[in-house]
Amino acid sequence: MKYFISAGEASGDLHGGPLIEALKECDKNAEFVFLGGDCMAKASGHAPLIHYRDMAFMGFSEVLRHLGKVLGNLKTAREAVARERPDALVLIDYPSFNLKLAAFAHGLGIPVYYYISPKVWAWKEWRIKDMRRYCRKVLSILPFEVGYFKGKGMEVEYVGNPSVEEVDAREASLPPRGEFLARWNLPADKPLLALVPGSRVGEIRNNLPVMDAVARRFPQFTAVIAGAPGIDASIYSGFSSFPVVGNATFELLRNSANALVTSGTATLETALLGTPQVVCYRSNGSRLSRKVLERFIKCPFVSLPNLIAGREIVRELLLDRCNEEAVAAELAAILPGAPCRDEMLRGYARMRGILGTSDAARTAACAILTDLKN
Repeated sequence: MKYFISAGEASGDLHGGPLIEALKECDKNAEFVFLGGDCMAKASGHAPLIHYRDMAFMGFSEVLRHLGKVLGNLKTAREAVARERPDALVLIDYPSFNLKLAAFAHGLGIPVYYYISPKVWAWKEWRIKDMRRYCRKVLSILPFEVGYFKGKGMEVEYVGNPSVEEVDAREASLPPRGEFLARWNLPADKPLLALVPGSRVGEIRNNLPVMDAVARRFPQFTAVIAGAPGIDASIYSGFSSFPVVGNATFELLRNSANALVTSGTATLETALLGTPQVVCYRSNGSRLSRKVLERFIKCPFVSLPNLIAGREIVRELLLDRCNEEAVAAELAAILPGAPCRDEMLRGYARMRGILGTSDAARTAACAILTDLKN
């Protein structure tokens, strides 16, 4: 069968690669056309139709500035779908683009599957109408999504969470802690405190000053900043003098006693690694912004560990509540030897149990193939 897979960001490419490999195992005659990146190219054996580097525009202003490119990409993708007539279109997140492509494919009678769906349960819930209209099935990586999508009249199956096997595999291959410290010239006489201020300049600008101020209250730690790919070191030095380890967030988190983490997928990786954390999201830091956020966010939490567990296992300090005093108090409560630390680790264990151990990519691939044959 022929599969058209659409991933418009680096994270989608990361998950798209294993999905292609799994489809090849389940379907020996599988052919692929895809929008994605290097992971998917390696798995398929050929280059993407469009690389995600030419697609990953985030936010209204950035999309507006690159509107010609966005519309050109959509035109190219639609033409390829019409030309190739794949047996299935598989979407990976990236909803603004992917739902338009889904509408086009649906009009041609091509079955559409959503693997790693947009977070419509949190915001922009109006997208559920298009998902229900155009998507044959949602292949969910978050257990709580099953009840949500079923309640909206959609076919949905929990296939497992790819982060579980990814984290376990990467952790097993890490070198000893001493090698990590030596490579980055970090002292061995103190535990590490990981500062993970986000992957975009705006996030770093808003969150790193608070993290820096908090870290200076805990001189018993060596504070280290997780440098994101593509972010120049001068960005970090403008807000903090702590050392930066570039493109090694996973290894830093694994070797740290505690972490301050900007809300996002890093909170799930941190939990799976068993590193106690405080979740921070400063943005503009205003109380009004928090009130607006609370009005529009349709779920009780924003961090994945809490959403998966269905209860608070990590503290979330958002906007005006993300300040030096509050973050320092929460960090102090989960230091080694503190009772709240053990409680958080027990919460991590419960979260892992809920996620299960299913191979998400393989389960999703088998679900797609089975549905197509029925």
